[in-house]
Amino acid sequence: MNPVLSAEGMKINWMNYHTKIKGVYFRMDAGLKSAAISISLEHGDAEIQELYFEQFQQFKDLLHATLDEEWDWQLHVPVEGRIVSRIYKELPRVSVMNKDHWPDLISFFKPRIIALDSFWENAKYSFEG
Repeated sequence: MNPVLSAEGMKINWMNYHTKIKGVYFRMDAGLKSAAISISLEHGDAEIQELYFEQFQQFKDLLHATLDEEWDWQLHVPVEGRIVSRIYKELPRVSVMNKDHWPDLISFFKPRIIALDSFWENAKYSFEG
């Protein structure tokens, strides 16, 4: 995805997208049975995590409009031994180990991470400070 610039026209590391907000991450995960892209709220303080979740809820319409689809919302769920909150979209029945699925994975991740970047360019200022 290197040829695609960010919404600001800058070079960006799409696989390690940096929101610059502590505990707020954009994640792309591909496993043996599914793939998912998410806004993952991982702040160690549950109250701050919930505050971020509520802030994202205020932008729900903008987020879904930018993504051109609705995502699932989960507050305080266990993920890999931690409690996180997340806003995500899943692609079932794909495996990163199956090369035949790679075009589906790329088609799933690429437009969504680009749309998340566009959304974040408009929303990030509400999360600073």
